[in-house]
Amino acid sequence: MKQGPCSEEDCFSLLKQFEHILESDPLIDEVGFIHPSQFIMLDEEASSSNVYQNEVQPNNGTSRKFWNKDHKLGISTDILVQLCKYAKHVFLLALDEYKCHGNISCSPCTPESEVMKHSQAVLLLSSDFGTAWNARKLILSKKDQLSAFTEELRLSGLILSNSPKSESTWSHRRWIIKMISQRFSTPQEIITKESELVESIGERSKMNYRAWYHRCWLVSYMEIEQRLMLKILESLYVKGGNAYDKSEARKNWKEELDWNKELVERYVGREALWLHRRFLSLNWIMYFACNDSDVSPEPGESIIINEEIAIFIDNEIQLLESSMTVPDTKFEDFQAQALHAAVYMLWLTKKMPELWRMLEEKLGTEKVKCVMSTIALERPSLLHHLVNV
Repeated sequence: MKQGPCSEEDCFSLLKQFEHILESDPLIDEVGFIHPSQFIMLDEEASSSNVYQNEVQPNNGTSRKFWNKDHKLGISTDILVQLCKYAKHVFLLALDEYKCHGNISCSPCTPESEVMKHSQAVLLLSSDFGTAWNARKLILSKKDQLSAFTEELRLSGLILSNSPKSESTWSHRRWIIKMISQRFSTPQEIITKESELVESIGERSKMNYRAWYHRCWLVSYMEIEQRLMLKILESLYVKGGNAYDKSEARKNWKEELDWNKELVERYVGREALWLHRRFLSLNWIMYFACNDSDVSPEPGESIIINEEIAIFIDNEIQLLESSMTVPDTKFEDFQAQALHAAVYMLWLTKKMPELWRMLEEKLGTEKVKCVMSTIALERPSLLHHLVNV
């Protein structure tokens, strides 16, 4: 049964309870919006002593609005609009008070603490409310304790658990890291956790450009063993680079290739992953697999296929074969996977003409024709471009 709008008193009670939960369980690491019907299922998995119940008595009887167990927080969807609207109202009043009187107050709750408390509630309900983020920046910019900024990273991480594509939240994290770097230097533990967060979110969200952009942005703060691929290549150009650095760079590059393969197989039909694989594969061959000489081939020069390159290409052909298999269901994702795999392999043959012979030996002439026809059918202009480059 749909409930009518809450009175101001009811909204005040809901906000107070919400903020009490956040304060009493500072280790909450995941938040989500759940349908009222799901509370019954959650109750079956949790003891009632750790479940919070709303005391507001609507027309249809007592109704639960929050669920909090094992540092997980669920918020009922039937109160989101009203709770968010009221939280914004209270936050803006607190912000006006802070701007007018600073942090001076006769009560135990200072305007600053009220702004931080209410903005936290607002952002967990509406992650792209820029005024709340700006207010937090204003207050945090006056802090000189590292703990204040690490706590802000925790809060924004909690918000991302429910809003992984929130541009405002990712932007705020970059601001926090900049502030930490300027004032305290950047502890590598923070950068490591940040990279792990991006990886975790990227695995749950198939096409999260904002997360991957954030990871690229982190490059300048990373140690050599954490750097992304372009930074690794730059380190190889430095004269006098020692064997350890090259060994570490090689190890990191191989791990990125393996991880990319896992993502390609897990997230079927994602062209961005195949485009990234072009970059990884060609540079792996040029700078790491060509290990018989310290001098890497110049662009356009013929690449001599040694044993390691042959093994690499054999693995790529196996990846092509598995990707070209489209199930009977013929989902569009699998058809796209076949196309992207075919285009990737054709692109690689343009960089390494010797690959044609290996393809025909491994796949046979008919399968090679199938690869070409897949591209010709879906992207004839691209096939013409690649063949004539």
